[in-house]
Amino acid sequence: MQFGKKIRNLRLKKGLTQEELGERTDLSKGYISQIERNLSSPSIDTFFNILEVLGCTPKQFFDDEEREQKVVYGEEDFTDYFDEERGYHIQWLVPESNEKEMEPIRLTFQENGEFKQFEPSLSETFAYVLKGKIRVQLGRKIYYAKAGEVIYFHASDKHQISNDYNGESELILVATDSYL
Repeated sequence: MQFGKKIRNLRLKKGLTQEELGERTDLSKGYISQIERNLSSPSIDTFFNILEVLGCTPKQFFDDEEREQKVVYGEEDFTDYFDEERGYHIQWLVPESNEKEMEPIRLTFQENGEFKQFEPSLSETFAYVLKGKIRVQLGRKIYYAKAGEVIYFHASDKHQISNDYNGESELILVATDSYL
């Protein structure tokens, strides 16, 4: 079982940041991050407290009964998160994608919006720009992609995606495993 990924998926479905989950459970953001990356295991009491905040029972958490594969997803399945301060809206297009190899999202930037900066990882990232113009900083290099163009890179350097357009920009992004 992907214990940490399952906790992260539940947190995202509730629309909580690691910091918000930490505040509600009296844990640090760093400790929540370690749990989600399987670098630390919480005590039973802490685990039950996390599940309570996430609205999940232990039975539901550990229930691995086989489910029929879902193939088609609609807007009712999407999970949204708005970051007003950084000027972006992220929409997870496949709810359980945090537990899969790929994670498809729709990312919409307001003018001057930017997504968080990511540390190097083994992930691969693909994006298709739907509208506007996107700036990708990969290590010390900067790349630009406009509507109709594709972005593809290995996340082996620090990286960040931001809006480079006088208006709204939007893209579909698919990252492998540990990106988001």
